[in-house]
Amino acid sequence: MLYLIAFCAVAAAAQAQNHFLYPDAHKTDTSFDYAGTKVPDPYNWLENADSDESKAWIDAENALTFSYLHAIPEREKILDKLKSVWNFERFGAPQKEGGRYFFTRNDGLQNQDVMYVADSLGAQPRMLLDPNTLLKDGTMALNGIAISRDGKKLAYALSSGGSDWQEWHVRDVDTGEDTSDVIKWAKFSDASWTKDGKGFFYERYEEPKENILKASVYNQKMYYHVLGTDESQDEMIYSRPDHSDWGFGSGVTDDGRYLVINAWQGSDHETSVFFKDLTDPMAKVQDLFPNSDAAYTFLGNVGTVFYFQWDKGAPNGAVISVDVANPDHKIKTVIPEAKDALEGASLVGGKFFGRYLKDAHSQIRVYDLAGKKLGEVGLPGIGSTNGFAGHIDDNETFYTYASCTSPTTLYRYDIASGQSTIFKKPKVDFDGDKYETKEVFFKSKDGTRIPMFLTYKRGMKWDGTNPTLLYGYGGFDVNETPYFSISRAVWLEMGGVYADVVLRGGAEYGESWHKAGMLHNKQNVFDDFIAAGEYLIHEKITATPHLAIDGASNGGLLIGAVLNQRPDLWGAALPAVGVMDMLRFNKFTIGHAWMGDYGNPDTAADFAYIRKYSPLHNIKPGVHYPPALITTADHDDRVFPAHSFKYAATLQAAQGGDAPILIRIETRAGHGAGKPTSKAIEEIGDQWAFLVKNLNMTLPEGF
Repeated sequence: MLYLIAFCAVAAAAQAQNHFLYPDAHKTDTSFDYAGTKVPDPYNWLENADSDESKAWIDAENALTFSYLHAIPEREKILDKLKSVWNFERFGAPQKEGGRYFFTRNDGLQNQDVMYVADSLGAQPRMLLDPNTLLKDGTMALNGIAISRDGKKLAYALSSGGSDWQEWHVRDVDTGEDTSDVIKWAKFSDASWTKDGKGFFYERYEEPKENILKASVYNQKMYYHVLGTDESQDEMIYSRPDHSDWGFGSGVTDDGRYLVINAWQGSDHETSVFFKDLTDPMAKVQDLFPNSDAAYTFLGNVGTVFYFQWDKGAPNGAVISVDVANPDHKIKTVIPEAKDALEGASLVGGKFFGRYLKDAHSQIRVYDLAGKKLGEVGLPGIGSTNGFAGHIDDNETFYTYASCTSPTTLYRYDIASGQSTIFKKPKVDFDGDKYETKEVFFKSKDGTRIPMFLTYKRGMKWDGTNPTLLYGYGGFDVNETPYFSISRAVWLEMGGVYADVVLRGGAEYGESWHKAGMLHNKQNVFDDFIAAGEYLIHEKITATPHLAIDGASNGGLLIGAVLNQRPDLWGAALPAVGVMDMLRFNKFTIGHAWMGDYGNPDTAADFAYIRKYSPLHNIKPGVHYPPALITTADHDDRVFPAHSFKYAATLQAAQGGDAPILIRIETRAGHGAGKPTSKAIEEIGDQWAFLVKNLNMTLPEGF
């Protein structure tokens, strides 16, 4: 403690001189061989986050960072504004089972959403599960749910401290009491009940033999759990020891007859499909699409006819059918590929709902079972939708709509009439009418047309002085569409412009768009983002001293890469939970699963390409890097925090200018999912305060 107090005093003095005395991070002579090339890893000791020297470094870094952030005068105002805007009642889309409606609700500032159930649409809901009561610090999160078809049992997964590990429990909906059923060591698992409600299918791994936050996970297996029995008695349904890096997702068809298994290999776009006839106790799992030759998403069935969304020969997506009773499994096209990308589809109430992306914003088209277009679901404007879930015999479904300036509104859609009505509309302390969103297009380095959404206060002048936050992701098929964010709303009220760029690597324009930003095409993603920054400056929306960049996870990798490639272009950077060590990402937790998008750094060809952009390995000593606030969490078992630890130590040592390079290390938190509201507000408040100081922002009067 005395060391930390002394360090804070020294750090404060250093800051006053506009210089930073960073915590000691000694270098070792550790190196690793990659396809015959030795690469130094001087801060490899930080991979052991539990060692005394790592803990001392973490404590000292946090002491420096928080002494800096807490000294920013505007920080408290920003935190107060975040709490004010965050404090509104919000709901998740209802799921209907057995005539009951299950949904989540948050009264505003609750750390975790609470699950409720109502016996009918108009009935008074009652609380079914409150994760906030399970741990005092609010870090126990609801990580998955599955409701039996009769609406009497709830299987739910809990995750502690932001971890991806899940522990499944079962709750009796009528009594609100838990049964004795407990399942441990599940990860990336859903649950699916048999129609009789006697049990459910799920996926789990073997218990790790080393640090559970660091250990790589392989050989996921699918099991069936019978209620009232011990986990050790669960029947193993499917495993593939010949594909140790496969994972599985399963679903029981609406009629209860089949189990459909989707096998995924890491981040690979392509999947395989298998099925099992549940009416025959002796039936084995059968191949349907076993060759991982396309992305398959099961939508539903009518008898032996299965419907899938797929993209084989149709990179923008299509809907097909296959009769599993026919041995040749002949495929028929139901909804052909369209000009716009099919983001997702569902089969509800005997109709297909296709969620298409028109220049990265949502359009909903409705089809009958023969593929005839019946119409569209009208949306209020340029925004994003989600939902349209349910069963083939439902008479209603629910969906959400949000835009950059309008909070998420929940709608009920009557399938027979095709009419939408507002079901829940939030009341937020934010006037979205003061702001507008405009979609613009610019050309990347190779001439590719790139979209970007700009959100700003109406009447704002483009004079090169506007504080602007440029956000991107660009990978893993993830679509970047306009949606409402509380943190972004506060940024707008701070007088900022928000720029959300649609990078290659996502699937906003289909699988070809994804492939253009993956593997040896990854540099396209960075070129797109750099071109976005240049566009913002060329159009006098902002200028380098006022331009900040933001990205998390794969987006954190993006920020690290462009910070190295164009340090002169940015005014500040917020790399969050980033994949920074691109030569060792596949050694930790689920990192090996990302090789489908990144490649394998242990092979000569991929190593040579990856090393060229790896954020950790392209930092150059003496360069004047812009101010950076790196964020990570000590319980991140998705992107192991040592990525950010080593990156921060390297960047601090290399910094040739006076700009601060700080790292904020959250405790009892993970990659982001399930983060308590209180921790989220604190982190965003610190990020926005950092930008206020380093972009020389002046908060508007009355903020």
